[in-house]
Amino acid sequence: MAPMESHHHRSTTKKDKKGFKSRHATKGALKEQSKGKVNSLSFEFGSRKTPHQQIMNKFDRRNRAKQMRINKDHEHAKSTNVFAGKDGAPRIAAVVPLCSDTSAAAAVHSLNSSLDIDDDVPEVGWTRTNVDRFKQKVQYLVVKRDLLAALDACRIADFVIFVLSAHEEVDAEGELILKSVECQGISNTFTVVQGLDKVEPAKQRPSVISSLKSYITHWLPSTDRVYSLDNRQEGANLVRSLCTTTTKGVRWRDQRSYMFIEDITWPGGKSAISEDGTGEVVVTGVVRGLGLKADRLVQVGDWGEFQIEKIVAAPLESRKKTKDEEMAVDSTDDTLERPTEYQDDLAELAPEETLMDDVTNYATSVAPSERKGVLLDDHHYFSDEEEETAPKQKRRLPRGTSNYQAAWYLDDMSDSGSDLEDFDMDDGQDNQNQPAHPADGVEGMDLDGKAMTEGAPSEYPQSEMFMDPSPEDEAAQIEEYRKSRKTEADEDLEFPDEIELHPNVNARERLIRYRGLKSLKTSVWDTEEDRPYEPEEWQRLLEISDYKRTATKFMREAWAGGVKAGTRVSVHIRGVPLQFQESGPRSMAMFSLLRHEHKRTACNYSILLSSEHESPIKSKTELIVQCGARRIVINPLFSNAGNTPNNVHKFARYLHPGQSAIATFIGPLTWGNVPLLYFTRTTPTPDHPSPLRLIATGTSLPPSTNRIVAKRIILTGHPYKINKRVVTVRYMFFNDTDVKWFKSLPLWTKRGRSGFIKESLGTHGYFKATFDGKISPMDAVAVSLYKRVWPRSARAWRGEMEQ
Repeated sequence: MAPMESHHHRSTTKKDKKGFKSRHATKGALKEQSKGKVNSLSFEFGSRKTPHQQIMNKFDRRNRAKQMRINKDHEHAKSTNVFAGKDGAPRIAAVVPLCSDTSAAAAVHSLNSSLDIDDDVPEVGWTRTNVDRFKQKVQYLVVKRDLLAALDACRIADFVIFVLSAHEEVDAEGELILKSVECQGISNTFTVVQGLDKVEPAKQRPSVISSLKSYITHWLPSTDRVYSLDNRQEGANLVRSLCTTTTKGVRWRDQRSYMFIEDITWPGGKSAISEDGTGEVVVTGVVRGLGLKADRLVQVGDWGEFQIEKIVAAPLESRKKTKDEEMAVDSTDDTLERPTEYQDDLAELAPEETLMDDVTNYATSVAPSERKGVLLDDHHYFSDEEEETAPKQKRRLPRGTSNYQAAWYLDDMSDSGSDLEDFDMDDGQDNQNQPAHPADGVEGMDLDGKAMTEGAPSEYPQSEMFMDPSPEDEAAQIEEYRKSRKTEADEDLEFPDEIELHPNVNARERLIRYRGLKSLKTSVWDTEEDRPYEPEEWQRLLEISDYKRTATKFMREAWAGGVKAGTRVSVHIRGVPLQFQESGPRSMAMFSLLRHEHKRTACNYSILLSSEHESPIKSKTELIVQCGARRIVINPLFSNAGNTPNNVHKFARYLHPGQSAIATFIGPLTWGNVPLLYFTRTTPTPDHPSPLRLIATGTSLPPSTNRIVAKRIILTGHPYKINKRVVTVRYMFFNDTDVKWFKSLPLWTKRGRSGFIKESLGTHGYFKATFDGKISPMDAVAVSLYKRVWPRSARAWRGEMEQ
């Protein structure tokens, strides 16, 4: 007998060790698990991961971190190199008081006293302080409590110091300055408080600091603390921050060369003046931003744009200069750069001789006297000669007559019978547009069997005879209708573009410049029809086919060449009017313009009206706009923003508070996106001493002479009689000639129906129209007309001479 096989059981006492489960898998484990496989969900055909997206080993990660650190050090050294060394440029700090009891000069004196520096500080102007402890120079711009002075100083400052009061709140003037400075573009900011040691009891001082910090962070969220000028330690800490902090910069400013004007001299005085009342002026300062080129035009404050004669080195001497030496021009010829033959000229428009000979002969395709219909899209309908194609004649035929039977009836058949209807001789005519259909039931009754009533569903008389009302009755009816329409428009603003024609006015002559569009966004706009009405200088404006590429080209061009930033120079400028010798002291700056930035074009600026503004702004209202280094006076056209296939944008008569639009005008070109400030003139008061008031902000957009701003008007009519989809409309026109002229335009109602004009009725402007559905008696029939409006030219703002 075979031995029995014993069954072996697994040991129940043996336990497998628990595997280590890390919270996060290592890169090596993930790499081993993937085994070179790619996740199908995230894989895209033709895509390839960059080296930074791939899994890097330890050596690659260290090398990448080292390279990033080196690049960051190079960027930091480049940004601070202009301030380094014995002859480095000073750090410009603008001191702006926001309260009526604060003083910018006292604030600068407190900062100097914290480092035991005793320098004279003017009430208004600038002072340069050598901070030996940090081996830096700080140039304080002492600003008075004025809007334009604060904007001019902060526009060129590396640091802005806002001075608050421990006893008074920031009033409306201070908030205007703070908001304007923040909107134009601001670099590093600091906040200080004066008079904190006079707050009693002393335990209230921390709460005052906390309250001021809460207020200033509402406008400047990056503010981390408020310094007390009464504490020497905090003052020294603020000066250390001024000397060691890397400047953040302003993008639009760093794309150009600029200079704070330390000194202005007129070498020839009043004797060296040319016949046009201009002379040479020398401005001295330190070049900042990009390199200063003699071939480019310069914008000097609010004086305007000028050409450079030459750029001369003007280094600071070790010894202190006397007053006579400071006013004298350097005798040694240390010319750094002179303009070449490619220097930009002051011409704002293209020469007239470059225009084509036939540009002024704007002959339209069809003379206005020969046209028989308004322009719809790009075609004049009903303008062909009647002899070439005879119009279709409607005949009076018995109801139910077919096309074959109609050929057997003569044209002189009487229409006095009661069983006749309109019949169109077009074989392809769609019966859907017929006034009545045989299947509609008995003629002369509506669905409810009610008789015809005015303003209610009705039918046309069998004889098609239309009686014009008497002039007295018609005038009374028009007045009553328009009075009711005005009340409705005031209540719900259904028709903001509606106009009313006088009964004695010929609409064809009154609206000769208007045209129709099937679609405002997609219909073709024939620009040849607008040539007779365009401004004289329109064909001479600068046209840019590819704005993005062209702007990049000229902005990159400014990076190469020119006098290096950090060099103190004297710039000789020619052609400056003598009247600017009498201008008062103010922190002025000189900005170098990029190529072509002085030429005029059709500028498009975005505008956002402040929600705090109490009333809407009408188009063509005078505004003062600050765009980068320039201030100009404009009368802009407001239009809707957005991109449309046909580049046609609706004109806006008003810009309401809180709304945004595009402001269009003819003005100087500006490359890139530059922040904008819009001001209006106001009468100075004790509470608001500034003559300007900030009402809106925006950004410069690409200019375009092809952007069409179309003004829309709406003519409305009253549905006098309604028969299903056929309506008799009145009060839109007042003679049959106007009805025939505007016959091609599409009709619409405020409740979404669309239709067209079929024929004129009588001689008082009544007409028959067909719609795509039954309309309500309370509806209003309307037609839209458009014309191109042209922007107005801007002029330069001349600062104190404007006030």
